[in-house]
Amino acid sequence: MTQKKIAVIGAGAMGLVCAYDLLKAGHKVDVFEQEDRAGGMSASFDFDGLNIERFYHFVCGPDYPLFNLLKELSIYDRLKWTETKMGFFYNGKLYKWGNPLFLLSFPEADLLSKLRYGLHLFLASKRTKWRDLDKVKAIDWIKKFVGSKAYDVFWEPLFRLKFYEYSDNISAAWIWTRIKRVALSRKNIFTERMGYIKGGSATLFHALTANIAEKGGKIYFNNMVRKINIRNGRVSGIELKGGQFKAYDFVISTIPLPYVADIADDLPGKISEKLRKINNVGVVCVILKLKSKLTENFWLNINDSSIAIPGMIEYSNLNPLKEQILYVPFYLHKDHPKYRQTDKAFIDEVLSYAKRVNPEFSEDWVLGQKVHRYACAQPVCPPEYLKMLPALKTEVNGLYIADTSYYYPEDRSISESVRLGREIAESIVKES
Repeated sequence: MTQKKIAVIGAGAMGLVCAYDLLKAGHKVDVFEQEDRAGGMSASFDFDGLNIERFYHFVCGPDYPLFNLLKELSIYDRLKWTETKMGFFYNGKLYKWGNPLFLLSFPEADLLSKLRYGLHLFLASKRTKWRDLDKVKAIDWIKKFVGSKAYDVFWEPLFRLKFYEYSDNISAAWIWTRIKRVALSRKNIFTERMGYIKGGSATLFHALTANIAEKGGKIYFNNMVRKINIRNGRVSGIELKGGQFKAYDFVISTIPLPYVADIADDLPGKISEKLRKINNVGVVCVILKLKSKLTENFWLNINDSSIAIPGMIEYSNLNPLKEQILYVPFYLHKDHPKYRQTDKAFIDEVLSYAKRVNPEFSEDWVLGQKVHRYACAQPVCPPEYLKMLPALKTEVNGLYIADTSYYYPEDRSISESVRLGREIAESIVKES
């Protein structure tokens, strides 16, 4: 193997894991990150003395690529598990959720609808193949099995308030993997179990960045890549924001695909065309630090005409912390007028929802508040999504492009970032 000089764009989990594996293989690697910290969408921030992720994250039972990396980095002991609870806030009332008895006792749906809904989840959790779902629309797949009544009660707001105009064109394969991943994390049909890393995702990123530095890799924070240079069908290097050019044998982009076409304007037309057709939903996430629990639940699904969000995540009911932490995500396209509302408008809206969910809630419970935004939080995955994506290893020699879109049919998770980062590194090692 000949040592290659490699640039990785993006210091999220995928980029860092890819860099780490390439350094282990003996290559020279530089990582470029436009922010001042590692982690990407999984990065942490100082929330009035509490180091916590900007957007909620949790670990599921099937996350084996993550488990293996934690062991390799000697931090597997930081992985913890909690028996968590779910809730369902429906038309002004909070119901216990997440096991068959709670479903059967739910008074707002007829018995047949509840049985069809529960059976669909059970059978989906046992399914092992997804290719036949790849060409099917998720809403059609769900309605065909559970019926329109059950869909309206249990599913409709989850699609409408996350994907809006895209909701009727989401892949059934993508929805199926979400059902299966959570189902496989359960201890049994009556008990949900989720995991977290003690110290948050920062624990993982600290270990990765330390290992990268130890192996001679360099991470350049506050360094935006302005251009990926391509000459005669081969990548030649990158140009930084200040105009500085750096030559590389390989360039790996792990930033959201919509940005790649802008910084690689010499890409072949068919690749650029594919990149520009990829849609993403953004997120505005309100985080509240509370002095009391809002509910007993980690995850609260919501179907209420007066609440314009699909759910709330009470993270401290998964990861015990000194204060209670509540995440409330608003999924919105970055061009949606609401995305441009002030932080205060989003916070005020969440406070009104918290009062509706728990009438005892008052604003003096709030010890801290913060709003984070991310323009490309969730790829919109229609049927046959893989056909829409350019190849990971592009036809430009030495150029790889990837983001969370390539997890399909899997959903976003740090574990999938680890898997794909290692896959890219392995491909380059074989090519070198």
